[in-house]
Amino acid sequence: MDFIVPTLNIQAILPLLILAGWGLILMFIDLRIPDERKSLTGWLSLVGIIPALIAALMQWNFEIDAFETQAGLPLVLLDNFSTFLNVLYLISAAISILIAVSYVRGTHNSRGELYFLMLFSTCGMMLMGMANDLILTFLALELLSIPLYILSGFDNRSAESEESALKYFLLGAFSSGFLVFGIALTYGATQSTALPVIAANIADSGALGMAGVAMILVGFAFKIGAVPFHMWTPDVYEGAPTAVTAFMSVGSKVGGFAALLRIFAGAFDSIIVEWAPAIAIIAAATMILGNIAAISQQNIKRMLAYSSIAHAGYILMAVVAGRDGVSAALYYMLAYLFTNLGAFACVIAVERNEGKLGLLLDDYKGLAKRNLPFALALMYLMLSLTGIPLTAGFTGKFYVFRTTIDAGYVWLAVIGALTSVVSAYYYLRVVFYSFMFDGPAEVYRFPRALKLALGICVVAVLILGFVPGAWYDLAQRAIIPTVTAVVGG
Repeated sequence: MDFIVPTLNIQAILPLLILAGWGLILMFIDLRIPDERKSLTGWLSLVGIIPALIAALMQWNFEIDAFETQAGLPLVLLDNFSTFLNVLYLISAAISILIAVSYVRGTHNSRGELYFLMLFSTCGMMLMGMANDLILTFLALELLSIPLYILSGFDNRSAESEESALKYFLLGAFSSGFLVFGIALTYGATQSTALPVIAANIADSGALGMAGVAMILVGFAFKIGAVPFHMWTPDVYEGAPTAVTAFMSVGSKVGGFAALLRIFAGAFDSIIVEWAPAIAIIAAATMILGNIAAISQQNIKRMLAYSSIAHAGYILMAVVAGRDGVSAALYYMLAYLFTNLGAFACVIAVERNEGKLGLLLDDYKGLAKRNLPFALALMYLMLSLTGIPLTAGFTGKFYVFRTTIDAGYVWLAVIGALTSVVSAYYYLRVVFYSFMFDGPAEVYRFPRALKLALGICVVAVLILGFVPGAWYDLAQRAIIPTVTAVVGG
């Protein structure tokens, strides 16, 4: 058989090319930057993110196929769904780099590799939402994950950081095996790895196809930190440098959900009655375990790790609704991005001695008396994570709960509401310690870059909390072309 070059369309992947190209250039620039000025590499990395973000915004309302194969099926699909997610990834990368510049300044971790590894991981995230073929989805997942394995062990003088990297790598490789096995079974059942062909044939694939769906679900459940595949999350979040944890908590999770939504709400939607109950059970278990386990945590990074697990459960509630839940999931991820990154910015400001001090909840006692504006920002972000009205977290949960109820899973919405009440205990405990106690709490690290990152997050949470309608409309507009393109091919 003669090899036929796929039909190319560079415009579809222009933001990704800009980011990847600048990351490669930055590797050579970094060689000429002195060790004591490595934060300059972080600022230079924003030079690549800004034009990539502009290019992504200009792609809104464009539907473009790229890398069309001999069968006429594109490997890459640009639509509002992928554009919406690409903007999320680039914003999270920019904020994470602002946090990282502040975190590593003056420490032995101030190395340029931190920043271009973040850029390469972001490229994998962007490709996850654009992939129209399971093989490309797997390649994108590995491009997302491998830099994160390295970043988790970035603090090579910390045994905890090295341990977290090893755990993440081993369990990540194990989960990738499940995903590849699922892809193989799905190919055997449908004779294709292209999502449009799978969508047309999966309903008649029998037990082999269902086994493939199950294995693919397991692979993605690990990436998003869903129960019972969450075991890596607390240890990795605690051991990794906090700036890396912040980036990982948002980018990795949103990337996993991007592929999960495109595959399950698109290609597997015709068999939703088969997989939706399983995801509903996983969502319930994830919310229950994540919120209950967070109560006993005294380390704030472990508390936020279990919080991240719980939020994966809330997003899974929207996945249960299939296509009807995509817009709610997208909006929730938008709200979660700013809220969680803002929370980690606050953690970094209080943390000191390269993560050896300042991570216990007791370290937040008396914070309001030392720095009231900072304590108020922390309070608002904790209220948003809880889901209190007039915050982004509340509107995100409102849309997710409404979608779940409309899909007929009232019991799941009830569990979501009850676990949200449970979460109020450990989130508001941080606020209580900050305002109601005298203590040694102090903001030890609060340079301009960290102030900018925290300010962006707080303002975004305010806007999403007070004016949610316009942003939810954008999320709704992101799903219509996606469903048509995936199902129609």
